[in-house]
Amino acid sequence: MAAITIDGKALAEKVRAEVARDVSQLGGVGLATVLVGDDPASHIYIDLKHKAAQAAGMEARDLKLPGDIAEEELLSTIEELNEDDSVDGLLVQLPLPDHLDENRIIEAIAPQKDIDGIHPFNAGRLYLGRPTLVPGTPLGVMRMLDEYGIPLEGARAVVVGRSAIVGKPLAHLLLQRNATVTICHSRTQDLQRHTLDADVLVAAVGRTHLIGADMVKAGATVIDVGMNRGEGKKVYGDVDPSAAELAAYMTPVPGGVGPMTIAMVMQNTVTAARSRRLVSPAN
Repeated sequence: MAAITIDGKALAEKVRAEVARDVSQLGGVGLATVLVGDDPASHIYIDLKHKAAQAAGMEARDLKLPGDIAEEELLSTIEELNEDDSVDGLLVQLPLPDHLDENRIIEAIAPQKDIDGIHPFNAGRLYLGRPTLVPGTPLGVMRMLDEYGIPLEGARAVVVGRSAIVGKPLAHLLLQRNATVTICHSRTQDLQRHTLDADVLVAAVGRTHLIGADMVKAGATVIDVGMNRGEGKKVYGDVDPSAAELAAYMTPVPGGVGPMTIAMVMQNTVTAARSRRLVSPAN
């Protein structure tokens, strides 16, 4: 029997409706994005985020800066947005041009406005089990698991990938739900031995069909974070689609994790806005 499809597109629409309701209740929410240079993929991601923000009724500001901008000028722009009370959420699109210190730029973002959840302050809170703003993709994965009633307590969860925006934060979220978590990566020996143990298997490495059907435990839940470009505009996941014959639940590519990531960034913007209003001296 083929796996039940975890429909990220439909769930993302549900999340966006929740976000729009919350924006209305808060009396408006402000989002600012900063894009440096002309990376085509980054332009697409920024446009998608702005469409989602506008659809939710947010005030969205789109700053596009030249690729040769001086680091101090970019830092000055970020500081202005940090101090702008009309901006609840601030996002600097990555990657940045090579001449810019990405870590320094990330650390310049006010933690309470860091809707990507990548500032060391927010990463530290997640590590300590007190998450505030968490990267959108891991949040989206957790929302999908909850929506489909996937049991996590005591489950064996294997995360293939250790990036700071997906693998590591997702492992912490799963651990905080009492799953037994294994993180695999490019240096892991005998990857199949680990993946076959997984009740919940997350593939987030960016390698087309790295996970074959022979690496998936019967009845597992498989979350495919991969978005790998093939010929033309075709997109492939990290998991071979034939794994759906063994899995109980599986996300499609596209239409799985991708739509949820943007929806959860919008939710983070609402979370940031709500938090800022609670601590604002004016309220």
